[in-house]
Amino acid sequence: MLYSKGFKGDIYTTSASRDLCSIMLLDSAHIQESDTKYVNKKRLRNNLVPYKPLYRQEDARNVIKNFKTVSYHKKFCIDGFCEKVTVEYFDAGHILGSAMMVLDIDDGGKKLKLAFTGDIGRPGLPILRDPEFIGDVQFIISESTYGGRVHDKSNMMDDQLAAVLKEAISRGGKIIIPAFSVGRTQEIIYSLSKLFESNRIPVIPIFIDSPLSTKATDIFRLHPECYDKEFTDLIYGGNEVFELPNLRYVKDVEESKSLNSLNECCIIISASGMAESGRVLHHLKNNIEDKNSTVLIVGFMAEHTLGRRLIEAKDEEDATVRIFGDEYNVHAKIVVLNSFSAHADKDELHGYFDKFDRKIIEKIFLVHGEPDQQEIFKESLKNMNFRDVEIPEKGQIFEI
Repeated sequence: MLYSKGFKGDIYTTSASRDLCSIMLLDSAHIQESDTKYVNKKRLRNNLVPYKPLYRQEDARNVIKNFKTVSYHKKFCIDGFCEKVTVEYFDAGHILGSAMMVLDIDDGGKKLKLAFTGDIGRPGLPILRDPEFIGDVQFIISESTYGGRVHDKSNMMDDQLAAVLKEAISRGGKIIIPAFSVGRTQEIIYSLSKLFESNRIPVIPIFIDSPLSTKATDIFRLHPECYDKEFTDLIYGGNEVFELPNLRYVKDVEESKSLNSLNECCIIISASGMAESGRVLHHLKNNIEDKNSTVLIVGFMAEHTLGRRLIEAKDEEDATVRIFGDEYNVHAKIVVLNSFSAHADKDELHGYFDKFDRKIIEKIFLVHGEPDQQEIFKESLKNMNFRDVEIPEKGQIFEI
């Protein structure tokens, strides 16, 4: 979007993130163009001003030329500021290529470290390394997504998934899993491979119905520098984790449509992760009213998304959801597994922040969280003897 508005500067990122952006930005632009075209047909019929997509596929192709890749722990500087600011990336352990950043700033002899966490991952998750500690800093801008909630432990993932799938398979319906193309899809495949190998669940067909997920899985294979030891040992031991005899990657639209008429129990993993767009909407539309089907929620669902509405519908009688503008009765079983979350929870955030020296850290800014989660996290950080914790308001300016 910034590029489409005229920004032509450099964009610094890790190698894995750059590779993911090369497919994800094109996919996002395609969705925006398609959705805008669809909505504008109705707007033009009603004599309303047509919308414009935030950016187009041409912007997505061109902006990649501005990317500069940087490895973890390799300090770099921004052109024109090399004497004043250097930047270093640390592995955030959230998704492939994710990074926390630390800025070393020299402001006329006054030296300080300012950090930004981005999304902090969870220790113990499969495939990726655990979040790295960035070292002591004076100022930190931190996420607060789950600042007041505790997930089920990550080592419960396989057990919980096995229990849900066995019950779902016993009812004979389809199992629909809205999943992010990057990270969540690959984690589920890995978990399923272990369950099948240990004969903990019956072998049933699995369909990855998302071209983006297929491409993202290919990129996962290219970046072993992001793997944890367990996954590295598997890969170098000759295991092809992302390929299973009963797993099919669906690329063709017609093949995706044919899944609607499939009359057998199967698992369909499809994007988008929050069920807001993409092929998963069609699978939900065709199965949400089937009492034998299961919708398995395995990730964060933001407010006002269909995914969040499905979670709310789980505990409501006569619940309905709106898909493609039409109302559907929720008869399928809705199951939520938060052990798959890639965001650090309250306890894990506490464990990470407990490493900081209270005498050095001067101020913590909390961003990227819903207000109730931010407030809970703020109070708990103060109880951990952090002196100054701030929840900034839009447009607020701070002098450090």
